Amino acid sequence: MANVWGDLDLLLDSPSSLTVTSTARGTIKEKAGFKAAEDVVALRKAIEGIGTTEKTLVEVLTGRSNAQRQLICKAYQEATNRTLVDDLKGDTHGDFEDLLVALVTPPALFDCHEVIRATKGAGTTEETLTEIFASRSNKQIKALSDAYLTETGRAMTHDLKSEISGDYATTLLILAEGKRDESTNVDPAKAKVDAKALYEAGEKKWGTDESKFIDILCHRSVPQLRQTLVEYKALSNKTLQESIEREMSGNLEDLLVAIVKCVKSVPAYLAERLFKSMKGVGTTESTMTRIMVGRSEMDMLDIRAEFKKLFGCSLYSTIKSDTAGSYGQALLKLCGEDD
Repeated sequence: MANVWGDLDLLLDSPSSLTVTSTARGTIKEKAGFKAAEDVVALRKAIEGIGTTEKTLVEVLTGRSNAQRQLICKAYQEATNRTLVDDLKGDTHGDFEDLLVALVTPPALFDCHEVIRATKGAGTTEETLTEIFASRSNKQIKALSDAYLTETGRAMTHDLKSEISGDYATTLLILAEGKRDESTNVDPAKAKVDAKALYEAGEKKWGTDESKFIDILCHRSVPQLRQTLVEYKALSNKTLQESIEREMSGNLEDLLVAIVKCVKSVPAYLAERLFKSMKGVGTTESTMTRIMVGRSEMDMLDIRAEFKKLFGCSLYSTIKSDTAGSYGQALLKLCGEDD
């Protein structure tokens, strides 16, 4: 994997999904001729009949954009005096239930629920927090933060502070402010200075000055950091990722590496997350659901392309061989096609 992440040649010209949140590369589009009332009739029939018709639930909910699903939720409540989320929870279960609920939840609120789930209960799931805050744009983090405040009545950063600690907390809390520089201008001289500062804070000294890594990686714009990665390799003969992996450990290492990977390519980072969630002992369904639902309208086509490039097989065929039943069918719909 390191050799893929070490390839910096095309980096400076490629688009960044950390700043662009267009829907052009999604697999799920708005349905033409959409009528919420018709979908409500179909969903009610599927839920209220004897035995749930899971195929209908999959067809309708993966065949509409999230904005259209919100209109369905509103029409459903007006027609039944019940929420669609409650009825889905009452009528389905397990990973399939989680996926359907994720589909009918607004994206920022879904991220909010994932953050709450990662910080509640016994132990914090740092892996989830790392993925979310390293891969989201400023705009997405702001929306997530607003949703969190509305949902809990508390600031998200306040709750995070009580759950995480050390340099990992320092880094995550900077990311959670959603204030990364969004300038598209690159200052090559500054990139050289930053690369030198990173080299001197890590490889060149005994012990590591983590604060320098945290400051530069959390605040600079994506184009600026990409130039810095190139300068760092030229200066030290190693990639910044390799240096972080040598110099650091634990959650801080994981988060800084995730930031570097997302600066290079969010779709490639998420493709790797998907691969790891399916390979090894058991499938991590929560990771699959979060990425497949969360990116289906954004950059799933790019994630599929990166998955094929990285692992030599299609995302579609990997999901097909690793999941089953209605849950697997819904994931395949979100994936789109076999590459």
